[in-house]
Amino acid sequence: MTSKTSFNTPKVPRLNPFIPQAVIAGNLVFVSGMAGMDPETGKLISENYEEQAWQAFRNLKTIVEEAGSSVDRIVKTTVFMVTGADSDFSVINKVYSHFFPENPPARSAPQVMPFPGKILISVECIAVI
Repeated sequence: MTSKTSFNTPKVPRLNPFIPQAVIAGNLVFVSGMAGMDPETGKLISENYEEQAWQAFRNLKTIVEEAGSSVDRIVKTTVFMVTGADSDFSVINKVYSHFFPENPPARSAPQVMPFPGKILISVECIAVI
C-alpha cells in the first residue's frame, strides 16, 4: 500500500482543524472540500454564491500548487452546491471555464442541503503530482 501524508498550507484557512486540506498518496493529491474562505480574514468571502465560487477555486488552486501540482494536472473535481444556488449551472460553468480553459477535468456537481455558516459551495479535487 502506498503511504499517505496529510498536507496543509497556511496560505488557505482550514475549515476544520481535524481534517487536512489535502492528503498526498503516491503521485496523487486529494484535496478536501474547499469553501470560499478569505485567506486574509479566515472568514467567508461573502454570502454571494458567485463570489464564494471564485474564492473556493482560488483556494483549491493554492492548495494544489503548494502540494506540488497545478490546476492543469487536476483530473477530477466534485463541486457541492447548495440546492438552488446555481440552478442552471451558469455561474459554476463560468468559473470552471476560467480555471480550466482547455482540457478540463471530469466534474460532478451534486446539489446538497445547506452547509453550516452560510457556505454555499464546497469544491474538492484529485490532482496528479
